[in-house]
Amino acid sequence: MRDGGRTMSIADTPLDAGQPLRRPVQLARERAGRLRLRIAEGHSDAVARQHALGKLTARERLDLLLDAGSFTEIDMYRKHQVRGMKMAENAPHTDGVVTGSGTIEGRRVFVYAQDFTIFGGSLGAAHAAKIHKVLDLAIAAGAPVIALNDSGGARIQEGVMALDGYGGIFRRQVEASGVIPQISVVLGPCAGGAAYSPALADFTFMVRDIAQMYLTGPDVVAAVTGEHVSHAELGGADVHGGRSGVATFVYDDEESCLADIRYLVSLLPANNLEPAPALPARGAAFDRRPALTEIVPTEPNQPYDMRSVIAELLDDGDFLEVHELWAQNVVCVLGRIDGEVVGVVGNQPMVLAGVLDIEASQKAARFVRFCDAFNIPLVTLVDVPGFLPGTGQEYAGVIRHGAKLLYAYCEATVPRIQVIVRKAYGGAYIVMDSRSVGTDLSLAWPANEIAVMGAEGAVNVLFRKELAASTSPGDLRTELIKQYTEELMHPHYAAERGLVDDVIDPADTRIAVAKGLDMLRTKRKDPPRRKHGNAPL
Repeated sequence: MRDGGRTMSIADTPLDAGQPLRRPVQLARERAGRLRLRIAEGHSDAVARQHALGKLTARERLDLLLDAGSFTEIDMYRKHQVRGMKMAENAPHTDGVVTGSGTIEGRRVFVYAQDFTIFGGSLGAAHAAKIHKVLDLAIAAGAPVIALNDSGGARIQEGVMALDGYGGIFRRQVEASGVIPQISVVLGPCAGGAAYSPALADFTFMVRDIAQMYLTGPDVVAAVTGEHVSHAELGGADVHGGRSGVATFVYDDEESCLADIRYLVSLLPANNLEPAPALPARGAAFDRRPALTEIVPTEPNQPYDMRSVIAELLDDGDFLEVHELWAQNVVCVLGRIDGEVVGVVGNQPMVLAGVLDIEASQKAARFVRFCDAFNIPLVTLVDVPGFLPGTGQEYAGVIRHGAKLLYAYCEATVPRIQVIVRKAYGGAYIVMDSRSVGTDLSLAWPANEIAVMGAEGAVNVLFRKELAASTSPGDLRTELIKQYTEELMHPHYAAERGLVDDVIDPADTRIAVAKGLDMLRTKRKDPPRRKHGNAPL
């Protein structure tokens, strides 16, 4: 402060009588408060531009995501230290990313939200260091981390230091994989190297119209390939939600997206050493569901929606479906049975008759591995006619990709229950968590058909010569199909050989699964001692 022309220090400042040191401390607090408020409010023009793009600001997003008043910000005052490339005169606080911790329904999470109003959310050394710190804290505290991505990519003015910053993020994400849940949310551009971060996360959320994610943008694509494509066509939410499978969830607006992130967190454990949060028991062990007898047709070729079966098994019919728009011939959901969180994998007869193919195998394998990493029991609902045939699948490596699902189930140590709802043919039966690959409990409905293939196909192979020589091939085929079915595909054939533990009334499925999960709750199985396996990636 100044006294006339003389600069005065705090020691020279006159004190109010009876209140020593109060005034300078109060002034310092007021200055700090004004600075914090100015940083939090942001530049009004930049905020207006963000809203004009149909996007919320980083802090508005955090307000919706976290419990009210729970956010503790760290590194608010951080600035970049670059002096060249016209950067010295423009060094705003936060450096374009808001980092810290808060709670969701009272449970601790760590977060970072890129701020597009500052340098377009671009990543430089200081920006990256803030993200590194929050990832380190999340791993140390054993709490989920949520990334809100809205960035123009690497900060060009900082050159290789920006690329080094991305590398540090990716390394920490890999260290955190299978240790804490990682959720990535794309709420704007996410291009170039930045796109690897959502790909490394356990779950990726995108919002239509405002989110774009790609390694090379439309201009580069046009220059290199001559192909002209828009941002949305190249890397929009529907592309990654329905075609590439990079996006786990897709939404029409930020509000519903952030609300479902809160719901997802409520289903997940804080880390790999803790169980998922449970709700009070719901009496599932006494809860018959007669509707199940009506949902599934006995004819093996008649379609139905597997989600209807899942809804009858889960508490209140409530679940969160993973990759709903991608590889729809298999359904993967998180929900609860008797208050306990479970992961459910089921073939979907409504799409491609429920066959397994490359994308379905990838989708289910990643889901199984996530559940196993975070102590979430698995329930597998089987109604599968086999793997999708064709040169397209074979040339693209369906063997290798199908082996991913096989590998995931074989290495899973969580409680596992298989329910054969209708048919289970060939290698697809083995892959869908059969007894031979280690399921703990195998249940089957009375109309189950477990075989190398369907009776008609088997007869055509086994009795090809007899059918060709017959004067009444139709009648002979019918008789042979009946014989094959009665001898090798009757409902108790697998049970009599120890591959099915019980043939149950469909209405009792929720009861049987709930009792099985209760029986397996204390299951412990240590994996073999090794650095890691070599999954067929």
